[in-house]
Amino acid sequence: MKLIFDAHLDLAMNAIEWNRDLTLPVAELRKREEGKTDKPDRGRGTVALPEMRRGGVGICVATQIARVEHDAYSPVFGWRSQSQAWAMTQGQLAWYRAMEEAGEMVQIRDRAGLDRHLAMLPGQGGGSFPVGFILSLEGADSLLTPGHLERSFADGLRAIGPAHYGPGVYAFGTDASGGFPAHGRELLREASRLGMILDVTHLCDECFWQALDLFDGPLWASHQNCRALVPHMRQFSDGQLRELIARGAVIGAAFDAWMLVPGWERGRTTPASSGVSLQHVADHIDHICQLAGNARHCGIGSDLDGAFGTEQTPGDLDTIADLGKLRTILAARGCSEQDIEGIMSGNFISFLRTAWK
Repeated sequence: MKLIFDAHLDLAMNAIEWNRDLTLPVAELRKREEGKTDKPDRGRGTVALPEMRRGGVGICVATQIARVEHDAYSPVFGWRSQSQAWAMTQGQLAWYRAMEEAGEMVQIRDRAGLDRHLAMLPGQGGGSFPVGFILSLEGADSLLTPGHLERSFADGLRAIGPAHYGPGVYAFGTDASGGFPAHGRELLREASRLGMILDVTHLCDECFWQALDLFDGPLWASHQNCRALVPHMRQFSDGQLRELIARGAVIGAAFDAWMLVPGWERGRTTPASSGVSLQHVADHIDHICQLAGNARHCGIGSDLDGAFGTEQTPGDLDTIADLGKLRTILAARGCSEQDIEGIMSGNFISFLRTAWK
């Protein structure tokens, strides 16, 4: 099996909030959602555990996510209190535990666990195997206090992104601006003390640069694209990408169509009208490779089914099992086999082995 490492999947969110039984094939999930309109991506999901196995996605970074709604009129959905958000993340954690008990998934907490899982994965073909996952918190709003981070660490949380969209409890994220408040700085100190990975994805520019000054531990950008190709503050500038490269980070290419091609209008533009394809994913990967002078800082952080489905993904991707198509595209662009396997899985694996040594 040619392994794929996906650095960002909101699996528990889909299971709990979208009510998707991810042990079923994608085709069955789509059939069950026919005619439903409560979510914009109903009937168009792309991710399920059987498809992950079929495509060789043997390891992923799987999230807990529950933001707080700071403004009652905010277009970004959230919970009304930190207590509610905390309860949601604990429900998501319970789902991951249920998947472990069922043999569907296995949590990876350290280097030894990573090596055990890699040794267990089938060498050729698909087959049945538990999908390995590293637990990450996308947006820290749900942490009732910075001290709650240690409790989550004991539950296996190994990476944390302080912000999501808008203003957050601990940091400012996409479509917001401002620096870390005092308790946000305390959160960074606690994450550093615990040896956690800082995910700088979604941080606004001010918080991004402050985070690099305040946090001296390992950091990555789990699902992040290039501002030079799609001008929006959700992407990172070349200066930000160069700084991440200098810090040894790996940047996972995101597959959300509006982050791949400029001029996307949510609800109006479609994959067909825009022509968005996996070639555009390769464009963002190639841009980072050119900045770095090598391919060691690129990976995949697809964010598939991150509150969007095939209405907002590359047109040549039907399910997560199609991630492997990137190999052919990268090879046609002159990437070596070693570089391709690094992008598909090896770079994030090497990063973790270093971070967890």
